[in-house]
Amino acid sequence: MLVIRADLVEAMVAHARADHPDEACGILAGPEGADRPERFVPMVNAARSPTFYEFDSDEHLRLWRELDAADEEPVVIYHSHTATEAYPSRTDVSFASEPNAHYVLISTRDPQVHDLRSYRILDGVVTEEPVEIVAAYPA
Repeated sequence: MLVIRADLVEAMVAHARADHPDEACGILAGPEGADRPERFVPMVNAARSPTFYEFDSDEHLRLWRELDAADEEPVVIYHSHTATEAYPSRTDVSFASEPNAHYVLISTRDPQVHDLRSYRILDGVVTEEPVEIVAAYPA
């Protein structure tokens, strides 16, 4: 199960809406081993495509070094689907390389309502998981 603060959900959805009709992408970073997203990090979709996302390679390398230095990890890797449901494509599955990450997809195909879903993707196997949105994490 992904437990996530409402402000982080709002930030991801706002990013997805702002980049529409192109796919938006980014991560939510958190303390290593805590499985708790804390920090919103929007990234540039280097593909600038409505059907595909790709982290900019320089930005990706810089961010992963920053995470290592801060003892953080990518707890959530998110991107949007602009014309389809919030389910990982074959390409999404093939690029899923963080075994501990929650892969969040946000569908922006309906301009009034978004669909946000979370998955674990390990060795090509996609498993949907429940999402609990909270105002704050328990102490």
